[in-house]
Amino acid sequence: MAGRLTTHVLDTARGRPAAGLRIELFRLDPASGERISLKETRTTADGRTDAPLLEGEKLEATTYEIVFDVGGYFALEPGVSDPPFLDRVPVRFGIADASAHYHVPLLASPWSYSTYRGS
Repeated sequence: MAGRLTTHVLDTARGRPAAGLRIELFRLDPASGERISLKETRTTADGRTDAPLLEGEKLEATTYEIVFDVGGYFALEPGVSDPPFLDRVPVRFGIADASAHYHVPLLASPWSYSTYRGS
């Protein structure tokens, strides 16, 4: 079975998927810790991406970082401060088994977020 990395973003302030939220994916170089940009995409109407962020041979057992542009997503929302309380939310995580499915959801509002390893 080929491994894959997916995500899903939910807007907990409005109780719906976070459509159009910008996502950046980075791999961390094990030697230097430098972030290497792999992909930039946006969520669809259901808060997911059109395709896995990585899959198959592109998914390696290493450390990754997904940066969610929460500030940009909520920028047009009335009552959200400028600058926003939350802006770019980085989630750094490790993949130990590149043949497994790793799902990294984000539950976000203008003032809080949480994440976990989903299924």
